[in-house]
Amino acid sequence: MAVNKIWKLREGADAENVRQLSSELGVDPVLAELLVQRGVHTFEQARAFFRPSLDDLHDPFLMTDMDKAVERVHEAVVRGERILVYGDYDVDGTTAVSLVYSFLHNLTRHIDFYIPERYDEGYGVSYKGIDWAAENGFSLIITLDCGIKANEKVEYAREKGIDMIICDHHLPENELPKAVAVLDPKREDCFYPFDDLSGCGVGFKLVQAYSQKYGIPFETLTPLMDLLVVSIASDLVTVVGENRILAHYGLKQLNSSPREGLLAMIQLSGLEPGHLTIDDIVFKIGPRINAAGRMESGRMAVDLLTARSVSDAVRIGNAINEHNNERKNIDRRITQEALEMVESGRRFDKANPKAGGCLSSDKATIVYNPEWHKGVVGIVASRLVEAYYKPTIVFTMSQGGLVTGSARSVHGFDLYDAIESCADLLENFGGHLYAAGLTLKEENIDEFCRRIEKHISGKIIPEMQMPVVDIDTMLNFSQITPKFLRILKQFQPFGPGNSAPVFRTDNVYDNGMGRKVGAEGGHLKLELIQESQPYHHISAIAFNMADYFDHIKAGNPIDVCYCIVENFYRGSSTTQLRVKDLRERDELL
Repeated sequence: MAVNKIWKLREGADAENVRQLSSELGVDPVLAELLVQRGVHTFEQARAFFRPSLDDLHDPFLMTDMDKAVERVHEAVVRGERILVYGDYDVDGTTAVSLVYSFLHNLTRHIDFYIPERYDEGYGVSYKGIDWAAENGFSLIITLDCGIKANEKVEYAREKGIDMIICDHHLPENELPKAVAVLDPKREDCFYPFDDLSGCGVGFKLVQAYSQKYGIPFETLTPLMDLLVVSIASDLVTVVGENRILAHYGLKQLNSSPREGLLAMIQLSGLEPGHLTIDDIVFKIGPRINAAGRMESGRMAVDLLTARSVSDAVRIGNAINEHNNERKNIDRRITQEALEMVESGRRFDKANPKAGGCLSSDKATIVYNPEWHKGVVGIVASRLVEAYYKPTIVFTMSQGGLVTGSARSVHGFDLYDAIESCADLLENFGGHLYAAGLTLKEENIDEFCRRIEKHISGKIIPEMQMPVVDIDTMLNFSQITPKFLRILKQFQPFGPGNSAPVFRTDNVYDNGMGRKVGAEGGHLKLELIQESQPYHHISAIAFNMADYFDHIKAGNPIDVCYCIVENFYRGSSTTQLRVKDLRERDELL
């Protein structure tokens, strides 16, 4: 079921700029080319890129309403008012709540936090949460990673005598909530120099501003930065500008002195302490934290991230890990069921709804089963995009008799726009270009599918229907020297806006030691040799590419595109190519 990929080599960077930078830095021209591709053109820019400095963080008071937010928080602290820190149930929300709660807990004991229940209250600020705050005597709510569109709820809270400070990073509506302060770098009237902070990042700027105003040393914020990098990695914000600085120092904190809860996650994930990367957060730590909100309660994640004892952290961490294992089992089962629906062409039958079925498989993949677990449909949608590379929506039944769906798109196609074109059929929807959520009445599903298929058919073009492997540059294996690797490592932290470089090397062979690996033999472990460099071989792992084994084992040449990674195991490190795609040489002739 593998989808063929388009290999797209970046246009070459300015040759003179590359030559000059290579000479000034004393690095391989390939590394200089990578720098120029990333907007690094001078020696000074390279120094800032390779040596991120906390001195380059922006003044938090450049953010609109920051002065109002700091004053209102200080007033609440001085007066002994009850403060409620409120955030969403995903990784960004729970890390943001943990960060602000931990900071304020050192200033006042009149503080608590609130995470809405995914299946009862849904995303963002809820009336139930405001009622709980009123019943328990809170007079100030600080929202994190949510609230920018909660106009009616802010007014509802005000009527109950509760002030609100909004800390968000999502796009606002035309009219902002009438809160005491609205911190959002995406406000049209906000001229903060960097507008792609995570929700946790906005919370960090609030506590940075408070510390700056009231003489709290910045060093006291350093222990909070492990939470910050977990949010930056998991929320997939760009790792450039201020985020690069925050992620760099967050990784230092995570690797040198992580909080008890994150240390428990590191150990449960089987990771090597001291050598954690953004990828480790994205694929190991983040999903475990997310599992709490998907399977149980996001509050459990905050309990973990604010745990002050090893025993509490281990106890909560084990519980969350069990939820993650349960989540993985459920999403594997549902993914298999969804794949079988599409492959068999089994249509959804209203007379037998529990069997589920496929609603569309032409330009989009749309499947529905009212029995599926709501907490994993987004993951399943992503799996189906990997399988078929089409805009995908996975539906299941939610509370109140409504159908809920999670949508994922392919590169270049605005799925949010497609969903918005059917807004009159929906009860609610939200999201962005490539990922969205929606709810509708079951009787509207057929019409929704008809209309969205028509919309997608009219907008999607052939180039969007094949995944693209973006390749930074060509590379010979002989260039992969210890110095090359040492400098390449300093390009980290990787992430959107500074992706791990992808290299292409042509006409390579396995040295005869290649084998299938993995539980079902679905992956390849290779020792690759470039024909022009017969004595320079390098280990490689190719996930889900076992179909090529016979061709490679027979000694046939291949072309590969890959990232270079450093693996750590029991104190030793090895360099490995992580193959993103490969081709048989005769495919190109």
